[in-house]
This record gives sequence, structure tokens and C-alpha cells, in this order.
Amino acid sequence: MYRFEADTLVAYAPAKLNLFLKVAGKRADGYHEIETVMQTIDLFDTLSFRRREDSRVSLEVRQTEPGTGNHEVIPSDEKNLVVQAVKLLQEKGGRDRGVDITLIKRIPSQAGLGGGSSDAASTINALNRLWNLNLTLAERCQLAARLGSDIPFFVTESPLASCSGKGEQVEAEKSRKMHFVVVKPHSGLSTAKVYANCVSSAFSQTAKDVIKSLHKTNLSDVESGLFYNSLEEPARRLNQDVERTLERLEQQPFLKTMMSGSGTACFGLCRSRRQAFYLAQKLHSMDFARVYVAQSRV
Repeated sequence: MYRFEADTLVAYAPAKLNLFLKVAGKRADGYHEIETVMQTIDLFDTLSFRRREDSRVSLEVRQTEPGTGNHEVIPSDEKNLVVQAVKLLQEKGGRDRGVDITLIKRIPSQAGLGGGSSDAASTINALNRLWNLNLTLAERCQLAARLGSDIPFFVTESPLASCSGKGEQVEAEKSRKMHFVVVKPHSGLSTAKVYANCVSSAFSQTAKDVIKSLHKTNLSDVESGLFYNSLEEPARRLNQDVERTLERLEQQPFLKTMMSGSGTACFGLCRSRRQAFYLAQKLHSMDFARVYVAQSRV
């Protein structure tokens, strides 16, 4: 998902939905052991990379919806994962190389949609091309894991994958066309805080059970009980908007409703794109949230 415009490389960084997320015990490194199924969707951030003649790094962030995302101002310095990714690539062989980056931010933050992770992954893959670093996929995934648990998934550019460990162990799966309505409250949640309030799950089903179910001929035959998120319960307790959003979604005829990642975005799985637009229109009256119609990448 890259294209050249004159001397600029343009990359598209997709959001993701967690169709399954089971949290096990805490690891010695402080992370939680997880098992998850992640699906990318057609909601994208856009990043433009332009070579510099020196080794400086600049990042300009343009927010398309500046009034959302808990009114958060997205940093453009080393607090941003994009800049951190550039620094890693400079250490790996691009010390004398610089880049000007423009990030057009469409994926809401503090949502559980992986926007920051996807931006960082696109940066790693784009600069590998732009700077001719010739890093293998395995090498890029190792770098990505140093920045965050979801980033290796996005580096692989797999539309659908089952992930384990702290999220860095990625196994690509065959995706299918699915339609969703995604609802993101204006308020956000800290991922660390949600995990801190989560207990180990006794849910017996696995990510592979979800993948197998997704391969059934008709989506209506997919076992909705397999769609599960360990973080949903603590998120409901920590943020009333998550509770309200899920209650509104559960009142509609979705095949399945759940929260993505650590929230606050929630989503409903639809029977068709037509139904997705119809249900999104019904939900647009919510004055505390943004509503998106999305399709899975395949």
C-alpha cells in the first residue's frame, strides 16, 4: 500500500479490529500473555515520506477530526511512535539519512484501533524502501516488537492474523470480506490502565477456533460466542461511554457486537454492506461518538 509521487513515498496505514482477545497471566517482562485475532479495515491514516539531504527528522501531524479522541493533541516529537520508528531505522543503517514526514490522521486515538502502531509499522516498511536498507521481514518485525506489541502485525501487512506472546508472534490467516459499523466515543482510555484492571481469562476457546469459524460459508453461521475480548469488562467499568456504546449496539440486529482492543471503539459485524450503512445511519444520532462504516481488507 505504497506509491511514489515525484520524490515522495506515500503509505497508507490501516486500522484494525480485534475479533478475539484473550489475556492470560503477566509475563516476567511486565507485558501480558495474549492470544488475539486482528483484522485490518479500510479506515486509513496517510503518511508521506520525503528524503532530506541531512540526517534530521521532521513530523507534521494533520488531524482530520481535531475535536475527537478525548481532545488529545497528537505529538510530533519523539513521543510519537513514527519518530521512534525513524530513530530505530537510523540506528539500523540510516544514520546519515533524514526524512520529512506528513501524517494525515483519520484513525481516532485511544480507540483500540491500532492507529499509532499502524503508523509506526508503515514508517518501518516505507523507510526500508526509501533508504534501500534491504531489511528482511523478520528483521523489520524484530525492530517493530521493540516499539509495541501490535506493530509486528502491521509490519507483515497481513489483512488477518492470529497473534500470540505479547502480540509479536504473528501467523497470517486468509481473510474474507466482512462489513462493520465502528463506533468511537469522543472519550478515550489508557491501554495500560485497562490492562492493569484486567484479570486472567478462563475462556476456553482459542484464536484458531475463531479463524475456523470465520471460514464458514455464511457469516450468519459464524459462532458469535467465539468473539470475545478480555478487556471489555474492565473498560466498561472504567469508562461509561464504552458501556453506553455497547448497549446501543446490542439493541441493533448485528451478527455480533464487541469492543476492539483496549477501547473505547466498539463495533458490530453486519450481514452486508447495505445493512452496515443502514445501521450506521440509525446510530448517527449518538451525540457522544463517531460512527464509521468499514470493510475488511482481504
